[in-house]
Amino acid sequence: MNDIKFPADRSLDFTAIGRLCIDLNANEINRPMEETSTFTKYVGGSPANITIGMSRFDLKTAFIGKIANDQMGRFIRGYLEKNRIDTSNVVNDYTGAVTGLAFTEIKSPTDCSILMYRDNVADLLLTPSEVNEELIANSKLLLISGTALAQSPSREAVFQALQYAKKHGTVIAFDLDYRPYTWKSQEETAVYYNLAAEKCDIILGTREEFDMMECFEQEHSDHSTASRWFNHSAQIVIIKHGKEGSIAYTKDGASHRAKSFPAKVIKTFGAGDSYAAGFLYGVMQGWTLEKSMEFGSASACIVISSHSCSDAMPRAEQVHDYIARCERGEIVV
Repeated sequence: MNDIKFPADRSLDFTAIGRLCIDLNANEINRPMEETSTFTKYVGGSPANITIGMSRFDLKTAFIGKIANDQMGRFIRGYLEKNRIDTSNVVNDYTGAVTGLAFTEIKSPTDCSILMYRDNVADLLLTPSEVNEELIANSKLLLISGTALAQSPSREAVFQALQYAKKHGTVIAFDLDYRPYTWKSQEETAVYYNLAAEKCDIILGTREEFDMMECFEQEHSDHSTASRWFNHSAQIVIIKHGKEGSIAYTKDGASHRAKSFPAKVIKTFGAGDSYAAGFLYGVMQGWTLEKSMEFGSASACIVISSHSCSDAMPRAEQVHDYIARCERGEIVV
């Protein structure tokens, strides 16, 4: 069952905190990056993509983050605003920090990689004092993302946001979003991930991400993983197994699976962000976990069938149509 109760009478449905960056996706697909000459620019970063996805589903959204005081930062702010996302708590950095860049390589539908430039990036300079308590108090759901925990002061800003969410009864979702290149060690990562996850109502991650968090634990089964978080605040734990699909565990001991859908895959990245947006949207609508997971899976299929991540985030009617077409056998890979 979906037993999460979202607070009523809030002006915002969804607010996220964390990474805002630029995706530069290779235009020449099916070749290595060394041979790629041109790229197309999109807004990127997992929490940004998820927020864009939620806004496309006609939810009222906001973002808490920091951007460089340059052309790339202005591009990000403008794109968020064009997608009807409240940017009142997207602050400018004035220390000379830059915008993170993610160059994507699309060698084949299954062989994709990302080359990240994350030195002195503005998004990791968000401070606790720059987090707007009122924005979180006015939100039904707050999403945090693991990358923002990698360095101070962003790390402390996230914990401040968590404290505000707890204070005001805002539901908290944690997209694990583990990027090893932003961390000093697996031990450091596990400590801060675990401290954050203890405060969260919904936790979404891959089996590999949960394994990283459990580097000090002996048992790494899905059931033991989920049970560990139910001893804290968690109500739903989703463990993703790639092509084998996802399993949602609930506090009553039940596990939930949902069918997957075919997709004409161009690239693999963006799948997790679109899945998270679709799943969280379903949970906020009060749907069953199975229906929410199916909606997330179909949303992911649409995005991995496209060149972009943020631009490809679908509208709700597109996802419903995709599911209907799959059920009629019109989409075959």
